[in-house]
Amino acid sequence: MDLQITNSPFNQEQAELLNRLLPSLTESQRIWLSGYLAALHREVAATTAIAAPLTVVTPSVEAISKEVTVLYGSQTGNSHGLAKKVSKKLEDQGFQVSLSSMSDFKPNGLKKVQNLLILVSTHGEGDAPDNAISFYEFIHSKRAPQLEGLRYSVLALGDTSYEFFCKTGKDFDVRLEELGGKRLTPRIDCDVDFVESATEWMKNVLDSLSAASASTANASGAVASAVAIATESEYSRSNPFQAEILENLNLNGRGSDRETRHIELSIDGSNLQYEPGDSLGVYPENHPRLVDELIEAMGWNANEQVAINKNGDKKSLRDALLRHFEITVLTKPLLEQAAKLTSNNGLKELIEPGREQELRAYINGRDLLDLVQDYSLKGIPAADFAAILRKIPARLYSIASSPKAFPDEVHLTVRTVRYEAHGRERYGVCSVHLSERVQAGEALPVFIQQNDNFKLPVNPETPIIMIGPGTGVAPFRAFLGEREETGAEGKSWLFYGDQHFSTDFLYQLEWQRWLKDGVLTRMDVAFSRDTDQKVYVQHRMLEKRSEVYKWLQEGAYVYVCGDEKKMAHDVHAALATILEREGGLSQEEAAEYLNGMQQQKRYQRDVY
Repeated sequence: MDLQITNSPFNQEQAELLNRLLPSLTESQRIWLSGYLAALHREVAATTAIAAPLTVVTPSVEAISKEVTVLYGSQTGNSHGLAKKVSKKLEDQGFQVSLSSMSDFKPNGLKKVQNLLILVSTHGEGDAPDNAISFYEFIHSKRAPQLEGLRYSVLALGDTSYEFFCKTGKDFDVRLEELGGKRLTPRIDCDVDFVESATEWMKNVLDSLSAASASTANASGAVASAVAIATESEYSRSNPFQAEILENLNLNGRGSDRETRHIELSIDGSNLQYEPGDSLGVYPENHPRLVDELIEAMGWNANEQVAINKNGDKKSLRDALLRHFEITVLTKPLLEQAAKLTSNNGLKELIEPGREQELRAYINGRDLLDLVQDYSLKGIPAADFAAILRKIPARLYSIASSPKAFPDEVHLTVRTVRYEAHGRERYGVCSVHLSERVQAGEALPVFIQQNDNFKLPVNPETPIIMIGPGTGVAPFRAFLGEREETGAEGKSWLFYGDQHFSTDFLYQLEWQRWLKDGVLTRMDVAFSRDTDQKVYVQHRMLEKRSEVYKWLQEGAYVYVCGDEKKMAHDVHAALATILEREGGLSQEEAAEYLNGMQQQKRYQRDVY
């Protein structure tokens, strides 16, 4: 029997996790687990009996100090992963933790919450992630209750290369204070390299919570150490696995304007686990030519030793610029720090208040070499300059393989980015690294990024609609590979698009085989450059709107993967139009229908 929120005490996320886990357990594992749960129950009961007299003496302190609600809003899984970590550390110290995504949390229960931890990313241009939208809107509505008894703290994730850095987290922080909440500890805003900042926030939270409970007064130091140890003892973002490259192939045909790499990596021996819908984080290297040009422009010694982290670990300057520091993206904080290292008035003027539009225009499409040349920064010591650079961020790619179909392997689909801007050739750091400078037999530092917001339905008979132009088709190769291996009988429909049928039809033979075998029920394609008028996936959806609407009425899950700025918006608009035309809904009703699908996890997006 599948667990549902209607027939169990679990929320949607917990039920889905249990439904995935329980069928995979052996008989001996089930027996062990039942014994473990029974022992845990006896331990909790004994602890409760011992603590009962204390509860009578100081009931209000005990309740406040021991119950913590942890809510996360996550698009790619970072906030979710951190939420699970802090929840585990709290539980280890005796706190009673309720962990939930914002979309699963019932906002009417917010007034009963005494300790609230918010972990949330900012998506796109200052937007809340999909699974945070409904809670975000509730908090900022007139329906939001006064929260005088609430203590809270916010961990905000973002990217300083975007104008609205950590906006969603900042909005939550301000709004909760407006509603009467008191901060447990100040909000911390994290850049793309968030491990150290997140660990600091966890320590601060535990310090504050422990101060209210004598039984956990000394917990925080142990938790901070445990976080660091856990990070170092397993393959993760901060301790990546060196995965051997098995294959590195160009999927595009001769004459194509595009280059798309199919990369197969071995994770044998790593114990890394993933599911279709998860991503692989890859740490790239900067282009050696750009590194050498930067060193020459600044008059630096390539062999000089510079610190690469707060611990003071050192590498040669060239190695640090090649593998450790980001040098291809300019941010406002970086320019502000660089201005402090120079007497150049032009740079100081650029960052002055009132010149934000000019600053945005300059930052767009330029890199560190542009900055040092345009503002004559030669002469700044290498160690001082290295100290203001942020770490090179990992690039996340949707995994294009099923672990059941390809055990101990991870496949990626990566489009190579090359273009010209501001008089120089530019390129995607990771995509060009993968296409030009790594070969089979070499290794890449990688980690698994779980994404619980992009998963196949628990019920294998549920129909699915997949929309993924270009490399956005990657996770759907994983979905279908998984469904083939598990014998899932639910219908599947793929909308795929690219430029030319003859040269850009990625994985064409695999789709055709799956269509023949019935794993893929139907497929509609749109090749935009093969017709006089450009045709995209959203146009195909509208052409088939009657059938799409029928699938929606049958309970189909809809998945969208690819470009967030245009494609995902156009697809969303197409879905709304289909609901209006075929279902007779108003614009407001169609929007509410799609919001409901997101709440039910029937409409999931992996967009970037």
